[in-house]
Amino acid sequence: MLKSNCPQCGAPVEFKFSQAVQTTCPYCRSIIVRHDVNLEKVAEMSDIPQDASPIQLTTEGIYNNKAFYVAGRIVYEWHGGGWNEWHLAFQDGTSGWLSDAQAEYAVSFPVKNPVALPPAHNIVRGQNVRIQNIDMTVTTVTKARYAGTEGELPFEYWDKTELTFVDLRSPSSHFATIDYSEDPPLLFHGEMVDFDSLKLRNLRQFEGW
Repeated sequence: MLKSNCPQCGAPVEFKFSQAVQTTCPYCRSIIVRHDVNLEKVAEMSDIPQDASPIQLTTEGIYNNKAFYVAGRIVYEWHGGGWNEWHLAFQDGTSGWLSDAQAEYAVSFPVKNPVALPPAHNIVRGQNVRIQNIDMTVTTVTKARYAGTEGELPFEYWDKTELTFVDLRSPSSHFATIDYSEDPPLLFHGEMVDFDSLKLRNLRQFEGW
């Protein structure tokens, strides 16, 4: 764990996840990037849009018999709504992502050096694409904009414009996302999961629950 002070307001800042390179000061909402032991303010974060997700920072759970906690999130908005990508920090030092969109959940992990992926302008809903030797179907092609971050992330993510995201699924619950924010695009592969199977605790409590 790295403990230091916010370069903007001086409040205490902690990096609990060893591979985290970005966090947000909980006091002044400055976005802070870590350079080894030095911290740099790179932007200021406006308030994150409210949502009804029961997940929050420090929520804990289990996936494939491995314990994790929620270390951070990226929030996206598009014309039809929005969704969360929760950064999961596992006990073994690895990290993954929990996609949380309209009560559907998927756990995925970045794929290193994926085979060539189709360009964004050449992919449509219903198209069949082979991902990680699995035949998958494009279910959504979404143009979304970055709406905010909180907590710790394993990469810098604070100055993004409208991006294209492609979700794919297989009949056997395999799930993948192609993220066209970079060239070549990023690939995340995993599976759809049932909320209860993650055995989540330390969830947000809503009035009337």
